[in-house]
Amino acid sequence: MGKFPIADEALLRVWVCRKCKARNKPGVLKCRKCGSKYMRAKRKESRVKK
Repeated sequence: MGKFPIADEALLRVWVCRKCKARNKPGVLKCRKCGSKYMRAKRKESRVKK
C-alpha cells in the first residue's frame, strides 16, 4: 500500500455497484446512481494482468 495507512483504509472502504460500477459509501443497501441492490465491496488487492 501507500505511505498513509489511514488514507489507504478509507479508500478501500467503499461499495461498488455491479451494474453501473459507481462507487458508494460503505454499508449502503442500494446504488446511489442506478438504485440497483447488486453491490460488492471494493477489492482489497490489486489484480495483475497476465
